[in-house]
Amino acid sequence: MSSFTIQSRTSGSIHILELNGELDAHTASHLEDSLKSLIEEKQFNIVVNFSRLDYISSAGLGVFMAYIEDVRSLGGDIKLSNMSDKVYNVFDLLGFPTLYDILHTEEEAIVKFTI
Repeated sequence: MSSFTIQSRTSGSIHILELNGELDAHTASHLEDSLKSLIEEKQFNIVVNFSRLDYISSAGLGVFMAYIEDVRSLGGDIKLSNMSDKVYNVFDLLGFPTLYDILHTEEEAIVKFTI
């Protein structure tokens, strides 16, 4: 079984999810639950920090696709940061850089919400 955790914190009005471990078919529901909870709490400015994510599967990518339109329709966004080259390549292969702001650091992602 895959090891996966999500640490959650805030920076002002921005909610940060830090992913740890492997995001795959077995663990994608944890991320889905976290995003659902944020939407229910009316937290629509979200940064997902990938600095501790070792692996992402298509199931993990699917969670992002499932929620981005909902969050944007509510006036927010999901910005992605701190990806390793390996994880970024998976996103890039599927064209995600044209759909999401993917930034080098969490701080850059937070600043994007103020621009």
